[in-house]
Amino acid sequence: MNKKLAVALSGGAVLVLALSGCSGDKDEFTVDDWAKKYCDLAKPQIKKQADAEQLIRSTASDGKPADIRTADSKAFQDLSDMNNDLAAALKSAGAPPVDGGEKLAGDAEAERKANAKSYLGLKTQIDALDVADQQKFADGLQEVADGLKKIEQNQAAVNKLRAGQTGAAMAKQPGCKPASATT
Repeated sequence: MNKKLAVALSGGAVLVLALSGCSGDKDEFTVDDWAKKYCDLAKPQIKKQADAEQLIRSTASDGKPADIRTADSKAFQDLSDMNNDLAAALKSAGAPPVDGGEKLAGDAEAERKANAKSYLGLKTQIDALDVADQQKFADGLQEVADGLKKIEQNQAAVNKLRAGQTGAAMAKQPGCKPASATT
């Protein structure tokens, strides 16, 4: 009976040790862990963004109206998809473990979703432009360009996420590095 008692007591002691502080810092979710998780998910989207922006630039200067409309329409769809995917990546990565991390990630996610919707609006606008009338096309293109500027200025929450501790952690991650466009 003494053996059974000794085994029970030693088993209990092991359980108490396991539950009481032997975990250390290895279980702590750090801002670097968060950045790695987010940036690994974001990497293909950053590449998609670079390609879409290059497509817009490459046809804007010397393209025919029909070519510009086709290229911009595709680019705006890609940019919409990219923003939705980055919003999903933020949701999947969760809140960064920093002060106000939940609000920081939530605001950036909401901003990404809003920008995705705005890009779809630009796609609809560009698809409706009349390529047969050069002047109407140019006027419509100017309205699209104005809409694009508004979207580009709607980056406050994303810029806030890219600042401070989260920004420093993201800057270390290969997945969050700027991508080169495919030519």
